[in-house]
Amino acid sequence: MGLIYPDFQTLPELFTQVFRHYKGQKKKFPIARKVNDTYEPISYDSFSEDVSALAAFLKHKGIEAKDRVAILSENRPGWYLADMAILGIGAADVPLYPSLPPNQIEYILKDSGSKAIIVSNMLQLGKVLSIWQNLPDLEFIIVMNRLDEKVDSVTELSEAKKTGHAILDSTPDYVSYTMLKPDDIATIIYTSGTTGLPKGVMLTHGNICENVKSCSSIIRLDESDRSLSFLPLSHSYERTGGYYLLFACGAQIYLAESIETVSLNIAEAKPTIIFTVPRLFDRIKANILKQIENQSPVKQKIFKWAFDTGITYHKQDRTSKPGTLLSVQHSLANKLVYTKIKEKFGGHLRYFVSGGAALPIKVGEFFQALGIVILEGYGLTETSPVTNVNRPEKVKFGTVGPAVDNVDIAIGTDGEILFKGPNIMKGYWNDEEATKEVIYDGWFHTGDIGELDEDGYLKITDRKKHIIVTSGGKNIAPLPIEQLIAENNYVDQVMVAGEKKPFLIALIVPNFSELESFAEERQLNWTTKNDLVELKQVRQIYESLLRNISRQLAAHEKVRKFLLMQDPFTIENGYMTPTLKLKRKSINKTFQKEIDSLYSTMNTLYNSD
Repeated sequence: MGLIYPDFQTLPELFTQVFRHYKGQKKKFPIARKVNDTYEPISYDSFSEDVSALAAFLKHKGIEAKDRVAILSENRPGWYLADMAILGIGAADVPLYPSLPPNQIEYILKDSGSKAIIVSNMLQLGKVLSIWQNLPDLEFIIVMNRLDEKVDSVTELSEAKKTGHAILDSTPDYVSYTMLKPDDIATIIYTSGTTGLPKGVMLTHGNICENVKSCSSIIRLDESDRSLSFLPLSHSYERTGGYYLLFACGAQIYLAESIETVSLNIAEAKPTIIFTVPRLFDRIKANILKQIENQSPVKQKIFKWAFDTGITYHKQDRTSKPGTLLSVQHSLANKLVYTKIKEKFGGHLRYFVSGGAALPIKVGEFFQALGIVILEGYGLTETSPVTNVNRPEKVKFGTVGPAVDNVDIAIGTDGEILFKGPNIMKGYWNDEEATKEVIYDGWFHTGDIGELDEDGYLKITDRKKHIIVTSGGKNIAPLPIEQLIAENNYVDQVMVAGEKKPFLIALIVPNFSELESFAEERQLNWTTKNDLVELKQVRQIYESLLRNISRQLAAHEKVRKFLLMQDPFTIENGYMTPTLKLKRKSINKTFQKEIDSLYSTMNTLYNSD
């Protein structure tokens, strides 16, 4: 069926039409969340009534069209409710990551001039209360959870809805969105930024609506589809793909309890589509292989045969039609192995959509061999966000697919990827200079380097600003090298460095569970993680890995030394953005001393050929 109402020009128009379509249909629902260990749906009718009530309350409190209202919450029904209500009165919302500390929340609320904020719980409320005296524009707060005690100008969501319902009882047409235009700002999303202060990306109703329409023609969804949501709604990827697109097609959104419970929730929700990031696939792959290791030798052999059959089948399928014998073997492998693995994902999964970072080719091929399709895509907050996605009928790993409908793509003379289309942001909030730096001659300049193949599939080679220039003047893209290193089972995370240095080095976060198994098998003595990474046999693993990789690289691209890290790069320790991108400058700065010491001793892994 696809889009329920294909002609929507603004998001409230979309919401209203979908709610109208499902009015009175008690068995249909847009969202389900866990209550007492069971997924419970929220009907379209009750959700629609709550949206209207909250919108009425916001208007009653003085929120007007074009005002800004912030949302500081984890993924939960209240997030969708807040978003729909804010947009419904013509205001723009400002989503904030719940992991942000008070000083960053203060900067965004002040910069956006937010008049109100809707927070999830006491923790988030505490952050806002601690900075409120520095926010002259902030007039009131709504909290989704129950308050421990009354606080001035803070209202519980249940009370806000009650007040809103009372207003609508006396004035049914109190809230109206009909004055909204496609060019009006729907949201200001602050890019987390790997460097400097975050910038507010202004996305209009038209930007997002056109992007939803473009995606719907590629990723065909209808009311028989359902997803599991765990990526933050404060990020444009989950918001456009995992929320607006699904809602527009009448699909159901099941909310994961947390990132830790995803595998359990997948089995319960039985999703047909999951929007995710590459890091999740690493975990799933490791779990599958771990489970196979614990099977009998016969079952291990069957798995290996089925996996090899899948690899051969898809390799042939890319160039010609697989032969009869191979097709029969593939069909048998499907019965014996692939269907059992698919059952772990609930048994109904049609495909994963992967974005936010590069998907290693070997990871894509691993899942494809087991009958699980991953559609890798690409986009930026500034592009609402989807610009490219692989097509279900033709997946090319190592690429992010062709451009979606309505989006024009070009490669600049320096290799930079450029886009033009109705999905390109209005600009950066209060920052014309920064806007002019990225949008000129009608094209949005991504800052990413890439190339198009003969089918128009885009391959991203690196970030323009991540290019390392060595002391010898060589320009090196670190991303492909990092992907080669990260393919090894003993590597969890990696960052390649070497700016203005004679050669490259790698900061490697080991996969400690693999390392511990390695040490136990060889009866090596260690107590702490530091002891483990200092073991000669452990260091030899990484020396061998980098030597093998060096054979695939030009002389100036070889990684000649490495540092084994004891702690992972995370959002909490400030080494990753909320969208799981490495903060390279922060990592380089913190570990400057250790990095310098690698360059001060000249014996490298291999001679500087």
